Amino acid sequence: MTKGIRIHANGGIETMRWEEFELPPPGAGAVRIRHSAIAVNFSDVNVRRGGFYIAQPLQFPVIIGNEAAGIVTALGPDVTGVRVGERVAYVGSGGPFYEMTGSYAEERNLPASCLVRLPDAISDTQGAALLLKGLTASMVFNRVFRPKPGDTILIHAAASGVGLLLCQWAKHLGATVIGTVGSAEKAKVVAAHGCDHPVLYRETDFVAAVKRIVPEGVSAVFDGVGLDTFMPSLDCIRPFGMLVNYGNASGHVPPLDILLLAKKGSIAVSRPAFSSYIADPQECRVACDELFDLVARGILKIEIGATFALKDAAEAHRMLESRATAGAMILLP
Repeated sequence: MTKGIRIHANGGIETMRWEEFELPPPGAGAVRIRHSAIAVNFSDVNVRRGGFYIAQPLQFPVIIGNEAAGIVTALGPDVTGVRVGERVAYVGSGGPFYEMTGSYAEERNLPASCLVRLPDAISDTQGAALLLKGLTASMVFNRVFRPKPGDTILIHAAASGVGLLLCQWAKHLGATVIGTVGSAEKAKVVAAHGCDHPVLYRETDFVAAVKRIVPEGVSAVFDGVGLDTFMPSLDCIRPFGMLVNYGNASGHVPPLDILLLAKKGSIAVSRPAFSSYIADPQECRVACDELFDLVARGILKIEIGATFALKDAAEAHRMLESRATAGAMILLP
């Protein structure tokens, strides 16, 4: 028997229960992981709520969560290339983020193909905090829009886990960084992580603030918020610039009339899917190696905003939904 956070219906944090359950031996091609650090992501909140991107009803009870680090403790049949005792991390388990969840648990089974070995320079906590957020940043910069010297960019939710990595990476690439944040405390955090111009969006209109800083508009907007920020962001972009929407924390972006992009200055819009970026395990490992190198060289610093005991995951969700912390949130079994 092992323990984890399960939900028996969609809803608020009151649906999250600390329960004991039976974990069978790992099946063919699968391994058992004893978790040491578990990431909290907004996708977990969406699964708990019955989020806006879930296509089919969940089969309850559900253990939520998609990202963690730990130790391999058992191998199923036909597993090669993985050893018991190895330190590993993973993000996702081979399907959409609302299927095959299960990281909010002391132990779990999952396909060996999902595992990424953690180098000595990366701690378990860093590994759990890095993969989803770091690979999202990697997807944006390596597949969609790579900032360069002379570019000014706008990053929404700059104090989020992804936002802080985007700030640091963009600054390393030579760009000037504008970032929206919700408080003066978060403004200090992003300023320490490469953001040249923090903008407190609750106190000032971010479109007007961007125009004051760069009247011609930014080269690109990186938007993980969605509904609340997408349409106003079109007014922040220079001619032939780009808006990259990689998340929808505030809700789905509304339908877009493509002619509006021409009217706004011949701008481009991209909506990359994280599942597409990690679909090839080998390409995913190459991207992870780049992230590990950037962290080891001090170019990317992983900000852990808060840690909670696994059994207190509901409190972590409460804080995440209130946007009370900056950086990544981690559960410790």
